[in-house]
Amino acid sequence: MWRTRLCAALGACLLAAPAVAECRAEQVEGKGYVICAVDAAADLRLFLNDPETGTLLGSFAGVDGHLAQAGERLAFAMNAGMYHGDRRPVGLYIEDGLEIAPLVTREGPGNFGLLPNGVFCLRDGRAEVIETLRYAQERPQCRYASQSGPMLVIDGALHPRFLIDSDSRYVRNGVGTSDDGRAWFVFSDAPVNFHRFGRVFRDHLGAKQALYFDGKVSRLYAPGLGRNDLGFPLGPMVGLVVDADTPLD
Repeated sequence: MWRTRLCAALGACLLAAPAVAECRAEQVEGKGYVICAVDAAADLRLFLNDPETGTLLGSFAGVDGHLAQAGERLAFAMNAGMYHGDRRPVGLYIEDGLEIAPLVTREGPGNFGLLPNGVFCLRDGRAEVIETLRYAQERPQCRYASQSGPMLVIDGALHPRFLIDSDSRYVRNGVGTSDDGRAWFVFSDAPVNFHRFGRVFRDHLGAKQALYFDGKVSRLYAPGLGRNDLGFPLGPMVGLVVDADTPLD
C-alpha cells in the first residue's frame, strides 16, 4: 500500500534531513488527489496576518515573503479553515499562542455548522484533529489552531450526515491525523462529495480523525509537483516551514 511505503520513506528521510512534506498525486476509487504526508516533528504553522503590520497575508506568496525575512520558506501549504468576506476566521483561530477568534459550538448554516465540526490543533510536536465539543471540554494548549467543519472522520467513522450518493460535489481539501501526531493533507483534483472525500481519509489513509477545510475556494502550494494555485485572497493557511536553502524537489 502506498501509505506504508510513504511512511517508511518519510522515516528514512527524517534520519538524514529536516522534515519536509511528501506530496504525491494519487488515484483513489478512480478520482485524483494530491496527498501530502507531514511528520509529527515537522514545523507546521498557521498563517493569517503579517504579525508586524497586521495586514492580511492572503496568499502563499505573501506567506513566503513574510518567512523570507527569517531565512525560511514554505515547503507545502493550503487554505486551512473557513472565513468571512473580510477573511476573518469563522471559528476558533489561534496563531503562535494568541487567540484571534473564539471557538464556536453552536449549530449554524453552511458546512461549518454541519455538526460535529472540529479543530485542527498544532501542539507539542504533533498535529491533531479534535471534535469541537471535546476541544471545548479539554481545552488543549494549541500553539496554532483553526476551527472548520464538518468533521470528515470521527473516531474512525464517517460523519453521520454524509450521503453516499449526494450530488453536492466540489473540489475539496482537508486534513487527517494519526494517533502518533502525523498529518495527511488531501486536495481533490476534481469535484467530489463529502462521503467520497471522507473515504480517502478513512479507507485509503487510515486516519481516525479528519476535518474538512473548504471547497470551491481550495488552493494548494506543492512546489515539488509544480503546484502554486492562484486566485482571490485567502484567509487562514497552513504551511510547512523549512530553511530557505532546503531543496523542495
